[in-house]
This record gives sequence, C-alpha cells and structure tokens, in this order.
Amino acid sequence: MAEFTMELNEEQREVRDWLHGFAADVIRPAAAEWDEREETPWPVIQEAAKVGIYSLDFYAQQYFDPTGLGIPMAMEELFWGDAGIALSIVGTGLAAVGVLANGTEEQIGTWIPQMYGDANDVKVAAFCSSEPDAGSDVASMRTRAVYDEAKDEWVLNGTKTWATNGGIANVHVVVAVVDAELGSKGHASFIVPPNTPGLSQGQKFKKHGIRASHTAEVVLEDVRVPGSCLLGGKEKLDERLARARERAKAGGERVKNAAMATFEASRPAVGAMAVGTARAAYEVALDYAKTREQFGRPIIDNQGVAFQLADMRTSVDAARLLVWRASWMAINGKPFTAAEGSQSKLFASETAKKVTAQALQILGGNGYTREYPVERMHRDSAIYTIFEGTSEIQRLVIARTVSGMSIR
Repeated sequence: MAEFTMELNEEQREVRDWLHGFAADVIRPAAAEWDEREETPWPVIQEAAKVGIYSLDFYAQQYFDPTGLGIPMAMEELFWGDAGIALSIVGTGLAAVGVLANGTEEQIGTWIPQMYGDANDVKVAAFCSSEPDAGSDVASMRTRAVYDEAKDEWVLNGTKTWATNGGIANVHVVVAVVDAELGSKGHASFIVPPNTPGLSQGQKFKKHGIRASHTAEVVLEDVRVPGSCLLGGKEKLDERLARARERAKAGGERVKNAAMATFEASRPAVGAMAVGTARAAYEVALDYAKTREQFGRPIIDNQGVAFQLADMRTSVDAARLLVWRASWMAINGKPFTAAEGSQSKLFASETAKKVTAQALQILGGNGYTREYPVERMHRDSAIYTIFEGTSEIQRLVIARTVSGMSIR
C-alpha cells in the first residue's frame, strides 16, 4: 500500500508538466472556437492520440498509479486547459471505467481498446445510464434487457439521455433493468458493439457549457447483443440477483448496482475536473487583478479583491486535497466510511461554481465578455454540480453514510 503524500514523485511531475504543456499549447488556443461550434473537436482528440494522451496505455498507467494521484492529476491539467475539449478527450474514460468496474478480464481486453482506436483512426465510447425520467433516481430506470436463451442474446429496449458521445461512439456501455422487482438492484451493464442494428442517436443537446463535448440521447429499439456482452457474465449476474432477492425478503443490506459502481469509481475524478476549471479561473483573475489599474493602482491593492483571491486559492487547494485523499483511498482499498468520494466531488464542484463566479466578478465587464475565458469557465463549471450525481445526491450519500440512517 502506498503511503498518502502531497508530493508528486519525479515521474508524476514529468507527466503533469507534459499534460500542462499540451493543455496550454493545444487545448487552450482551440477552446473558444470549439465552444462556439458546439461540435466534437476531432482534430484535438487526434492530436492527443498522436502524443499518447488519448490512449488505453496512458489511461491505464494513470488508473493503476499506486498512489492514486495519476488520474486526478491528469484531469486537473486537462480541464485547466478547457472543460469542453477535455471532456471530449476523457469522456471515453467513463465507459472504460464501466467495463473495468463490472467486466471480466476478457471483456476488458476485448472492448476497451476498441473504445479508443488509434492515432490514425480515433474512436470514442459512451456510458449510457441516465434516462428522461431516471437521472439520480436510478430505481426508476425503464430501459429493459431481456435474455433470449435460445439464441444466447440480450434484447435491449429504451431511451438513454445525457450520454457523453452518445450516438457517435464506437462502443456504448448501457445500463439496463434485468429484474424490475429488485429496483436499482436489478440492473446490469451491457456492451453494445459498433454498428449494432437498433441503436440510434436521438436529439443532440445544445448546452449552457462544455459545448465542445457531444451530449445526446441514445435510442435502443430491439437491440440484440451476444450473451458475452453482459458485463461480468450471466453466472455472476444470476448470483448477484439471487443474493439481492434473499436480502430483499429479509430486509437486509443494500446491494450496489452496476451504474453506482461506475459512479463511485469516477466521482473523485470529476472532482479533479472541477479543480482544474476552478484553478484556471483563479489564475486568470489573479493575473488580471495584478495588471488592471483603477484609480492609479492595481485592483489587487484593494482588500475587497485581494481577500476574494485569498479565499479562491484556499478553496481550490482544499478541494484538491479532498480529491487526492479519496483517490488514494480508492486505489488502496480503503473503504469510504464517511463517503469521502462524494465529499470530494461535492466540495470541488461547488468550489468550481463559486470560484468561477468570483473570477468573473473580479474582471467586471471584461469577465462578462467572450474575449476573456472566465465567461466560458463560469458556464462550464455549472455541470460539475449536476452530472454523475448532483450536489444534493452527494449530500444524501454523505448523510446516509455518516449517520447510518435511511435519510430521504
């Protein structure tokens, strides 16, 4: 087990500096254009693939970093560059985590490489969980998966929404109901291979922020996938469902469902994304306050501005520490006895919203224009308190965990 430390080692520092350079030299110059176009920045993703950032190897190296800091460090630097483009680069990772969290070794080896493609033929993947009537309320999910034993196939029907890369992905990971009587415990995850008949893109959403990231509905109409596409396999699913039925009869402990296993693994990473955006806004505001003069002196000479910047820096650093702690705990098998993963996501996402708003205020009228990046950062920051569990859901998870009560 790696000891918890706040010091990156030499290799980690080299990776951080490399990522920062890519974010500064490639992502930031393209950020405004792709935000305006509201399209997937394929050329930037391809550049990331060429240098090795958008690849299974890079993702795996960071994911399995024994300190747990590889992923949050990478997320912070990329999202420091721009949240929309960065999400287009890392969005495939959520689907990959879905396979890593629930799949067999064979499934991991088969499908994750197909999610990324290569530098000459870049691919993306999508994780499809939310539905029009089932976002945070995963128990209300309506997408169904029915097993056709004669053909050893699963038949999927339903509509997914808010899917990053939905419809344009090479591989879709879909969470569906296999036993409606078990509520959220009766869910399973499925791989939908490329060009599977019956899967189509629904509406593409025009969003307030992260506009360079493709978000759309995914429609499943009699989508048939081989039995081997059930993540974890049918034997494991049958065993899990049997345990859930027994515990339901006995009123026993809750059983984690497939979607929640993915979200628990990814929440600190989302917190790191928020830290990157908050840090970027703070740095812009600091530089502006030191150079912008009013009444014959830099505006940072005013306590009203200087104290805001002090609070902003403190919040960013505190958020990073919560993210790093949760990431270290996760990789070292430490249980989240106080919902530390949700703590990190909650605090970091709220920090991003607050810090970007403070940055916009410090820049005044300039901050409200698109000539300065804080306007875009402010819009982008709103997503962090919404996706992969709203702030309210994080508070609910934390409250239930620390109290042991079924708070509603």
